[in-house]
Amino acid sequence: MKKNIFGQSIFLKRLIIGFIGLITHRTFRNKRFVIRGSKNLINLPETNVLFVSNHQTYFYDVIAMLHVLNSSVKGRIDSVKRPKYLINPKINLYYIASLETMKKSLITKLLTYAGAVLVQRSWRDSGESVSRDIRLEDPDKIKLALKDGWVITFPRGTTDNSKPIRKGTAHIIKTNNPLIVPIHLKGFKAVFQRNGLRVINRKKDFSLEIMKPLRIDMTKKSIEEITAELEKIIN
Repeated sequence: MKKNIFGQSIFLKRLIIGFIGLITHRTFRNKRFVIRGSKNLINLPETNVLFVSNHQTYFYDVIAMLHVLNSSVKGRIDSVKRPKYLINPKINLYYIASLETMKKSLITKLLTYAGAVLVQRSWRDSGESVSRDIRLEDPDKIKLALKDGWVITFPRGTTDNSKPIRKGTAHIIKTNNPLIVPIHLKGFKAVFQRNGLRVINRKKDFSLEIMKPLRIDMTKKSIEEITAELEKIIN
């Protein structure tokens, strides 16, 4: 049985992405969900692409991206109406997630298998502020994921927009020089439970917009300069 770079079964990963996609497809195929900018994914390189996004919900942000990115690479521009893209999803698509968040339940473990690169937050744990060193293996895992494909990250590391951009994403960019593709989410907080899987309002509009890739070299900038650039991008 073939395995990916993290030792996961590729067959099982495809099965889990398909399962998650099918049970959530009804939510994203309705006219309330607006997709823009899928054309910006055309001709992206197969590896070393970093999607940076604002963060509105713990789980549905990523689920929406799994739908949109998989549909787009199958040629469906700004649409997820036909779920055929779930039959053979993109398996080298990853997202960075908190180890603390993704170990809580069966559904989070399934979402983890769907592509999570788990990292330990250096600034927060169990709802409390902490200050600790970054785990040595975390940057290596992210580097490995970028070498294999596309990675999604949320530079604030939290759904609280009042919090600053964390420097971790700046370190990823300086070290790996990925192609950066901004994503902007809007309205997710009004539609979905922030830290769960309930849909709280099906009558509200929500959207996902993929911006043009930023074809610039940030490796010569300082961590502080890259962090400031990310603040502009996310806002």
